[in-house]
Amino acid sequence: MRRSIAVLAGTAALVTVCGCSVQDPDRDGTARAPTPSDDGRTASPSASARTTTDDRPSAPATGAPPPAVLWSRGDKGRDVRELQARLRQIAWLLDGPTGTYGEVTEQAVKGFQGKRGLPVTGRTDTVTWQRLLRMTREPGEWALYPMGGQPAAAPDPRCLSGRVLCIDKTTRTLRWMVDGRTLTTVSVRFGSQYTPTREGVFHVYWKSRDHVSTLYHSPMPYAMFFSGGQAVHYSSDFAARGYAGASHGCVNVRDETAIASLFAQVRNGDKVVVSW
Repeated sequence: MRRSIAVLAGTAALVTVCGCSVQDPDRDGTARAPTPSDDGRTASPSASARTTTDDRPSAPATGAPPPAVLWSRGDKGRDVRELQARLRQIAWLLDGPTGTYGEVTEQAVKGFQGKRGLPVTGRTDTVTWQRLLRMTREPGEWALYPMGGQPAAAPDPRCLSGRVLCIDKTTRTLRWMVDGRTLTTVSVRFGSQYTPTREGVFHVYWKSRDHVSTLYHSPMPYAMFFSGGQAVHYSSDFAARGYAGASHGCVNVRDETAIASLFAQVRNGDKVVVSW
């Protein structure tokens, strides 16, 4: 059980040959503030610019010991990701989560605390956490890992022989496998619910190094077509925005170095398995 739950108990992703582009599905939070992620930049939104469902200041406690600190600058892990995802829901963070409690997260916590009359420490104590829990919903897995990073699950049995691009829509990973051995694993993104990536067993029938969609006029570098206009290819949008976007059915790869290497290794006729 996660630490956040323990604290509460203790104290309360040829149609024509090239049919893939980017579209915006519903995002998983409200409008976000101009605070980026923990990459060394500082940016804290103005308290007066925030509207939330719980803006009542807290009366300062008197004669009571200070609340226990759960996380502070320098901490890392999934609990920090949840903290950042919840701050992002109410517009105190822009990007992330990163899983690292750095300067930007500290500034966001300070802003959140100051807006609600809590001691402005930048450390997430039990009182700050409980207030944040009441104002937010539990983030889903892809709100916690917007840029991927999830481990791949056991490969589909159909991937265990031959040369295969083994694509798992549940863990959002692509394995490049040869004779049952995984050589490369990368994070991938798929089509939206309206333009889903097809599932099943396919084969690479055409490779196009510098492809541009004739339908959407968007670049599809390192395209390896496997079903009509659906292809595995590099996506600069995925690299920039993660799972905040989606394709029109293609399998997007955000790691350009990795997809360039895959493109050099994969041959026409190699198997493609897309599964849940």
